[in-house]
Amino acid sequence: MRPLKFRLRILPLLLLGLGLATAAVPLVGRDAFAQDQQPSQPPQQAEQLPRQVEQPPQLANGLLDAAVADLNKAKKEYGSIQDSAKQAGADDEALVALSGQVDVLNRSVAAISTRLKPRSAEIDARLTQLGAAPKEGQPPEAVIVTQERDRLNAERKQISAVSLDADNLTAETNRLSMQLMETRRRLFTETLLKRTEVSAGTFQDAASALVDEGVEFRDAVTSWIGFVLKAKFASFLAAVCLSIGAALIFLFGGYRLFRRYYVQDEAIENPPYISRLSVAFWSTLIRTLSLVAFLVTSFFFLSNFNVLRPDIAPILGAFFGFIGLVYFVGRLTNAVFAPFRPHWRLVKLSNKGARSLSWCLQAMAVVNGLDYVFDRISESMGSPVVVTVVKSFFAALLIGLILIAASFGSPMLAKNGDPDAPGRRWPHGMAIILRVLGALVIFISFIGYVGLARFMATQMIVTSAVIATMYLGFQLGKAVSKQGVFAETIIGRLLENRLKLGDVALDQGGLIAGLATYAVALLTGIPLILLSWGFHIQDLELIAYRLFTEIRIGNISISLLGICAGILLFAGGYLITRWFQRWLDSNVMARGQVDLGVRNSVRTGIGYLGVAVAAIIAISAAGIDLSSLALVASALSVGIGFGLQNIVSNFVSGLILLVERPFKVGDWIVSGTSEGIVKRISVRATEIETFRKQSIIVPNSELINASVGNWTHRNRLARSEIPVSVSFESDPQKVMEILLDLVRGVPKVLRNPEPHVEFLRFGPSSLDFEMRFYLSDLSDGMDIRNSLRIQILKRFREEGISIPYPHQELHIVRDGKRSRQMDAAGSKLTDSADGPEEEREDIAEPVVSQREEQVQEAKSAARRRGRTAAE
Repeated sequence: MRPLKFRLRILPLLLLGLGLATAAVPLVGRDAFAQDQQPSQPPQQAEQLPRQVEQPPQLANGLLDAAVADLNKAKKEYGSIQDSAKQAGADDEALVALSGQVDVLNRSVAAISTRLKPRSAEIDARLTQLGAAPKEGQPPEAVIVTQERDRLNAERKQISAVSLDADNLTAETNRLSMQLMETRRRLFTETLLKRTEVSAGTFQDAASALVDEGVEFRDAVTSWIGFVLKAKFASFLAAVCLSIGAALIFLFGGYRLFRRYYVQDEAIENPPYISRLSVAFWSTLIRTLSLVAFLVTSFFFLSNFNVLRPDIAPILGAFFGFIGLVYFVGRLTNAVFAPFRPHWRLVKLSNKGARSLSWCLQAMAVVNGLDYVFDRISESMGSPVVVTVVKSFFAALLIGLILIAASFGSPMLAKNGDPDAPGRRWPHGMAIILRVLGALVIFISFIGYVGLARFMATQMIVTSAVIATMYLGFQLGKAVSKQGVFAETIIGRLLENRLKLGDVALDQGGLIAGLATYAVALLTGIPLILLSWGFHIQDLELIAYRLFTEIRIGNISISLLGICAGILLFAGGYLITRWFQRWLDSNVMARGQVDLGVRNSVRTGIGYLGVAVAAIIAISAAGIDLSSLALVASALSVGIGFGLQNIVSNFVSGLILLVERPFKVGDWIVSGTSEGIVKRISVRATEIETFRKQSIIVPNSELINASVGNWTHRNRLARSEIPVSVSFESDPQKVMEILLDLVRGVPKVLRNPEPHVEFLRFGPSSLDFEMRFYLSDLSDGMDIRNSLRIQILKRFREEGISIPYPHQELHIVRDGKRSRQMDAAGSKLTDSADGPEEEREDIAEPVVSQREEQVQEAKSAARRRGRTAAE
């Protein structure tokens, strides 16, 4: 106890001396403890410490000040956005822009709390090192320690206050974002469900307003043309030339690059289904995207050269959209229905039915597109709403009538399969659906919900066309992914010729091509559907950003970009590890003549270490908190203490089996009493299927701790043997030649190593041989051995070579003085070949004539018993 008390008394003095020594160190060389010290010291501390050089602001304080400044700026920006949201009213474009600003503000505020977390963790660690303040009755601590603890606690309170304020602001921005989203949803619903009276007066007002609109539109276009010719002619020519250049690049470039993939070859009379799918999908997608790119660049150049006026720009944009829509629907109908090329058609329609459906769909697209263009004209000319209502009413009415008319057609292919023959009617359910949709659009228009009818008509055209294109993409991807299909395509043959790929590589390439086709269909179709349903480009950008950067599952945030980066980092670390293993083994240890066992151990250890480091780096880059893994490890350690040793042992053994791969699924292994094919390897047990189709579940620890034989570890090469026995009269050389001749005639027997025949031994009743040969696949061994045994038997019978069976002969000898000895000795069993009998000298004695008959009878009985036993 005395030494302990003495140490406790000396501890404050040691701490005080440490503080004095730390304070005396120059500013450049001060340690982390002096960095956390505040510039201003209390009076009593100033008396104890020497005068210090004035220090610049601390890092932590500067970080906190910057966080406070950023937070105040974010609050002002939040107030400005909130005021703008109140003034936006029913302007959807303004609400979209405000939603983007709120999202940016939310991320910046979240970044403030993220910046403060490392400093908060440092403070907590430092306070843990300092420990708790001494309680009453305990020896006092150094003043500098108390001041340090107080300063850190004060700073932690400030950081907590700023973090709490930032979290509150984050919650407010989330709430404002939800309000903006709800406002936009409400405006969209009100616009769709807005009812307008449809009467004769409505049409009269619309007619008079339409005349005035036509005059204003003519004057606007005339004045714009005059403005362009007088003031912007050079800019207009430059924009037109650049637009034509863009058209040539997109159209002709796309034609030259992708012509072979989407042009219907008339020379092919009966193209395969995958070729028809490929032409339909790629011709629709590539040509439509080329035209859209041309229209977008044209509008872009005209806008940037200030050729377009504010009243003309939306009209021209709507007109370009009309061209794109009509062209897209036309390309899709031509690709799917192929009105004039029945052998390229994807659906079972007659020629007349294909043409009629194509015209119906294109007419619906033209009506809907013109309605959109006229709507923009009315908005630019400031026409009354009644004009837009009447235009949309007639557009919905025409689309409904087209749907009803199409339902009464007979487009289906005739039963005889002749496309020129009159077609059959729609299936009953399809005809009813078309009539109901057409009647519903007309009914909704007549009761005054023109906006809803127009929206339904638009979605029936645009959304259906996009979904049909996506379906073609999915079908194409599914067809390309099938085994052996990709190798027959143009790209597959090109890769096979250029890169010399095998069947397996081409099959994997087909799988990748199918997945890429799925991705193209999804990434093209989903944005178009969302745009047609009222989403804006900013909405899609926000969705894409959140999808790739922050997917939240509870408190866990997952980033797809981070996961991809983690995968790339792991792959890079794995490759570097393998390269370092090979370099170390071949350039360092091999030159040093290190033992092979040591080299293998070092190489294996470096491999495990490199893979573990790469995995840790990849997990960190993916944004997964490693502390959660520490919690899992601690939980496992507790579980092991409560009796999970066997489970953990099997788990670790399973990981070893999966990493080292001493055997894999499909291998033929032998372990203890189990022999069969490996069907599944899990982290707890391995499933082995015997040749009697019995499934045996073997714990992984038994496979790790016991010897396991693997017939197919490196390859399926195996040796097979057939034992053969012949009589003593047979010529051994001839027997060996016959056997070699038979085994060499089997195609599946390998020539290297060469088959051979071994003369094993002189058996008790035969000459024993063994025919040995090698097979590339040991699973063929049973059939080949079966066939060879049959051939050997036939050939031996042809050559007069007998295959003996073991038999026994009983010799009973009774001769005067020897009779009692033979009675005591009993009977003597001797094996004999098919040749003459061989008797021992002690048995070859003169036989008493009167007992000769009895001896012969005994011999005959012994021979019969020997044959029976042998059989």
